[in-house]
Amino acid sequence: MIERIIIIDQVDPVNFYGVNNANMQLIRNLFPKLRIAARGAVIKVIGEDKETAEFERKIKELEEYATHRNVLTEEVILDIVKGEAPKELKKDQAIIYGINGKPIQGRTPNQQKLVEEFTHNDLTFALGPAGTGKTYVAIALAVRALKNKEVRKIILSRPAVEAGEKLGFLPGDMKDKIDPYLQPLYDALEDMIPAVKLKEYMESKVIQIAPLAFMRGRTLNDAVIVLDEAQNTTTHQIKMFLTRLGMNAKMIITGDASQIDLPRSTQSGLIHALRVLKGVPGIGYVEFGKKDIVRHSLVQRIVEAYEKAEEAEKHEREAARAASAESPAPADDYIH
Repeated sequence: MIERIIIIDQVDPVNFYGVNNANMQLIRNLFPKLRIAARGAVIKVIGEDKETAEFERKIKELEEYATHRNVLTEEVILDIVKGEAPKELKKDQAIIYGINGKPIQGRTPNQQKLVEEFTHNDLTFALGPAGTGKTYVAIALAVRALKNKEVRKIILSRPAVEAGEKLGFLPGDMKDKIDPYLQPLYDALEDMIPAVKLKEYMESKVIQIAPLAFMRGRTLNDAVIVLDEAQNTTTHQIKMFLTRLGMNAKMIITGDASQIDLPRSTQSGLIHALRVLKGVPGIGYVEFGKKDIVRHSLVQRIVEAYEKAEEAEKHEREAARAASAESPAPADDYIH
């Protein structure tokens, strides 16, 4: 009789063991000759060498599956212990699986194109209106790379620019003041990584979320770096950010040129970068449109209505300028 200690450190033990330890009880029933005790991330098993070795191998297969899918069901446990591939994996086209096993995948052709461009390029621009899922897919790709151990960390950033509101006088420390800008990034991560694991990643700085200004002076190696809302960067900021790219690293830059919150006198760094980097090899581009909007169907109609209004205002300004140019100069006044 020998004793083996198995550590399951890639998943949340609560999810792995199941509600009321149902998964662990099933595993015990499938290995009746072994004495099995589980507490936290540690599983202790006592039995014959051959059987404990087989048990450890199966536990690691189950851990790998649970890490990938964020869920572990009794059916999957039975399949893996019996040596059969779980049926769900045979048609697996998801980027990753979110909490409770929810598949996250490219839902539109341009979302799928972003997945392909990320695979083939170290820098990818994802451009388009709100609601097209560009940031969500970008973060999913970063989480997949981390789970597959292709990189050691994820870095998510945004410029801290108010969208018409002043948040500088909010109470609290620096983190309290900047978190409102970064909340959309937290929201996406909470959909994709169990809360216990996400907290662990954040505390160990495996996942870092910070305003763009905090990137200065860093070299970002072995990471996927996502810059969101890049239309609100200045030309100096985006140049600084792009030159942070280190070894074994990939960047995704997302932005919407129709939602620039910078002062009118300040040029958008995103628009400038697209012009400067045009034709540079190794850079991918994906342009999202209204058809890619995956929020409430009303969002697409809202975007269309604003586009029509902006186009009408543009025509009115052009017509006013033309009329002003054609009107005769005022005659000189004479004193009789």
